[in-house]
Amino acid sequence: MRNFVSVILCLWAGVLVAAELEDRQMFHGEDGVTLRVLSSTDTDIFAPILEGFIARNPSVSVDYAVAGSADIVTLIAECGDCFDVVISSAMDLQLKLANDGLARRLPGLAQQGGSQWRQSVFGFTLEPATVVLNRAAFKGRPLPSTRQELIEALRADPEHFRGRLGTYDVRLSGLGYLFATQDARASETFWRLMEVFGNLDAQLYCCSGDMIDDLASGELFVAYNVLGSYASTRPETLDTVTIITPEDFATTMMRTALVLDSTDVGGAAEAMVSYLTSGAWAAQDRPGFPLPSIGDADAQVLNVVSLDPGLLVYLDRLKRELFLEAWSSALLR
Repeated sequence: MRNFVSVILCLWAGVLVAAELEDRQMFHGEDGVTLRVLSSTDTDIFAPILEGFIARNPSVSVDYAVAGSADIVTLIAECGDCFDVVISSAMDLQLKLANDGLARRLPGLAQQGGSQWRQSVFGFTLEPATVVLNRAAFKGRPLPSTRQELIEALRADPEHFRGRLGTYDVRLSGLGYLFATQDARASETFWRLMEVFGNLDAQLYCCSGDMIDDLASGELFVAYNVLGSYASTRPETLDTVTIITPEDFATTMMRTALVLDSTDVGGAAEAMVSYLTSGAWAAQDRPGFPLPSIGDADAQVLNVVSLDPGLLVYLDRLKRELFLEAWSSALLR
């Protein structure tokens, strides 16, 4: 599991808020503005984007803090003045921040309708949820290409897979909850699959990275709804895993960015979001760079989750409680 470090946040604003971050690093530009970014994206994945941004904006340094997608909302509630830009894979939670009046409108940024919300939340990647398999565990076995085929493979040899399945703990992971609710809206097959996972003592995780680590070590044989971008960014694990984008439907999220309305470095913050939405970072010569931009033709996949009010449905307290009750009944035995 990841090593979490306790840090003191919000010294910038003269306020002390104790919180847990997964990581925090400074990316230095020249003397000038410091832009404080709170993100759910691992630093090692996002670092090339930050370096490209600073190369174009040399007077800006970036203080980059990483937290879980659900934790981001808590951190903003505790000290919104501590950050300038929020980047998250949990589109619904980003939309809620904007709907609560915490995001600054950026009318100068042009984005297509489904990839932006009221000129406040902006998508800049397309990333499908995938099924990742331990290659050795499937030696001599057909590889499932759909959720139904995965169900059939697990039912055919339950003892082989018992305790070796992994997926998000949607009670803790904002992205996991988003993927699960979107899957459930798309097909009843999701609930049948979750019941099979529950019967086979599935392991629950906070993060894609942890699932990939356990797949590579052989502790897991199957991980469901893992971000394809995270799975493909680990060259040391690619010989041990197989990444499958389900053919029945691929739930595909947009990584999004917003500028907090409380920022006092609005110019630098808007420049960051403009850089992200431009896709210029994806055009750089980085073979195998894992984050596919919205403008990447190869990234056009079905069932892209749009930035629209429908994302707020499962954030309703009652609907969330009912969904988690159904999910717990299927997974927790």
